[in-house]
Amino acid sequence: MSQELEDRFHNFGKRVRDFCLNLKRDIINTEYIRQLIRSSGSVGGNYIEASDDLGKLDEKMKIKISRREAKESIHWLDLILTYENNELEREKLQLIDEAIQIKKILSAILKKLE
Repeated sequence: MSQELEDRFHNFGKRVRDFCLNLKRDIINTEYIRQLIRSSGSVGGNYIEASDDLGKLDEKMKIKISRREAKESIHWLDLILTYENNELEREKLQLIDEAIQIKKILSAILKKLE
C-alpha cells in the first residue's frame, strides 16, 4: 500500500474533523457530525488494515470497506447544514470533492486487485 495514499486519507479525516469543529451544533447536525466523523476516519483506518499481510481476499475486503466509508462520507457531508455560511459551504464542497476522488482511487485499486 502507498504511504502517499495513507497520508492523504489521514489528512482527509483530519480536515473533516476540523470542519466539524466549526459547525453549528443542533439536533440535526449533531447526528450527521457523529456519522461523518466515523466514516471519514474509517477511510484511512481500513486502508491501513488492508496493508497488513493477511492475504489478498482480506486486502480486497478492507479496500471495499474503505471505499464504502468514502461514499458514506459524501452522503453525510451532503446532509450537513452550514446555515448559509459561505466559508463552511466552500469547505464542505471541497471535502465532498476529495471524498469523490478518494472513492475513485479506491475503485481503481480494486480493479487492479482483481
